This record gives sequence, structure tokens and C-alpha cells, in this order.
Amino acid sequence: QVQLVESGGGLVQAGGSLRLSCAASGVTFSTYTMTWFRQAPGKERQFVSAISWSGWRDTIIKYADSVKGRFTISRDNAKNTVYLQMNSLKPEDTGVYYCAFGPFFGIRVGVQEYNYWGQGTQVTVSS
Repeated sequence: QVQLVESGGGLVQAGGSLRLSCAASGVTFSTYTMTWFRQAPGKERQFVSAISWSGWRDTIIKYADSVKGRFTISRDNAKNTVYLQMNSLKPEDTGVYYCAFGPFFGIRVGVQEYNYWGQGTQVTVSS
């Protein structure tokens, strides 16, 4: 059974940084897509970033426009873990951050595409 466990959320001032982790068990995800979403209070869950393989041993990465240049996604296949380094945080980054697993290859940004979700980790950015 696939399980995803996020950690690393917290309260931070605007301009600060956090690193989120998502540890997967029940699957070896080295070539599958791993994705981060977030959900702000009263809003729909939205795509943040994804990392996958191109099929030619190259990594593909995609970011939402709102986080480009500030967030960095990475993965450690030996640890079955994906990370989201978040820098220059803004109050509008506040929300619950979820990691998600398809399973599939390539980048997909729709919530409905994913079958497996973590429990989420709260990120609060104060102004």
C-alpha cells in the first residue's frame, strides 16, 4: 500500500524559508512523477511543483508561475523522498501542502489525476 508522509511545515515570517519533505513507502518511485499541491483556506487545491523523468534519463521539473524562482523541488531516490525548498515566502503561500503520487510518468497538474495523497503539512507565513 502506498503511503505518503509530509513534514517540515510551520510558521515563518514573510521572506523566510522552509523545506518540506514527503517520504513515500509501499512503492519505489524513482521514475514516477511526484508532485506538490497546496490548498489555501477557502480555496481549491492548486498545483505547486512536480518532478519526473523524461524517459531519456533526464529530470523534468515544472513550477506554478506563482512560485517560480522561489521554490525548488528535488528528490532523493535512495530515500524515496521528495523535497520542496521554499524561499522568500509570502503570506499568499500560506496553506496546507500536500504531496501526491499518480502513479504515472510525465507532468500532470490536475488534482483529479492523482490517486495517492499525503495527510498534508501546514505552512503559515506571517506578514
